Amino acid sequence: MQAESIMTKPVITTDANATIAEGIELMLSNKVSCLPVTNSDGTLVGIVSKSDFLRREELGTQRVRPRWLEFDLGPGTTANDYMRSNGRIIHEVMTTHVISAPPGASIADIVDLMMQHRINNVPIVDRERVVGIITRTDLLLVLIRAIPKQGTPPPDDDLIRKAILAELQPQTWSGGDLIDVRVSNGFVELKGAIVDERQRKAAIVAAEKVAGVGQVKDGLFLNTDPFSVMVS
Repeated sequence: MQAESIMTKPVITTDANATIAEGIELMLSNKVSCLPVTNSDGTLVGIVSKSDFLRREELGTQRVRPRWLEFDLGPGTTANDYMRSNGRIIHEVMTTHVISAPPGASIADIVDLMMQHRINNVPIVDRERVVGIITRTDLLLVLIRAIPKQGTPPPDDDLIRKAILAELQPQTWSGGDLIDVRVSNGFVELKGAIVDERQRKAAIVAAEKVAGVGQVKDGLFLNTDPFSVMVS
């Protein structure tokens, strides 16, 4: 699945010369958390988000640094802090280095960008123009559609067992074939040895994600001497 198939469009944008009051009102009225900033031709020049309005003198939340740190950082950093806390125009507070993606980017690409850069929104840009935006909400909508719905007829027990084993065996944490799976009328029992309690939770999750599983019974036991399992 590519970005263009899940992105939100059209995009609510703002102009670099708009006031921050206009930007805030635009966010509130459209219930969005960020605004790509564009030129008159639609070219992306920046982005402004709710977090850009948190360090404000009006709120008494402007950044205050110790004098010795201000001296070490130099006048450029402190001047930038002042501008972002007191600026009245969007271009004075916006982020100019925008993390964006092309329409053909995959969902995995988008998630990697969000996690790596700790951002919540990724503008989708084609030929330097904003054509859409993907938010974390967009990804949650894709996720909820992908999760199997409850109440679907359970498949054959043997098929369930094979599906769980197929999920477990490639996982490096599962210990290969050390975890056995038994299935009866859609109810699953996990048997075998683990060496870490986190393996127990992961194995249960691996079973629960398989379509048709009604309930998972934990029959795994913690073995503090993993070498005894390997020898036996």
